[in-house]
Amino acid sequence: MPKSKAAPAEPAKKTRAVVTSPTYEEIALRAYHIYLERGCTSGDPMQDWLRAEQELLEAAKKPKRKSTVVSIAA
Repeated sequence: MPKSKAAPAEPAKKTRAVVTSPTYEEIALRAYHIYLERGCTSGDPMQDWLRAEQELLEAAKKPKRKSTVVSIAA
């Protein structure tokens, strides 16, 4: 019986982070928080919206770090 040769191993695929656009609700919530951080004073809602959208896009691009657990023994 002839021995079958194993198929060559496929190169490991690199995973890419999928950057998704923030949703309308996420942007609206962040824009509202910007308004609250400003002390609920008048401002430009469009600027708040654009700032919120930019912050969320930048946050989505950053790689997420795994948290490490540090144990402190007494």
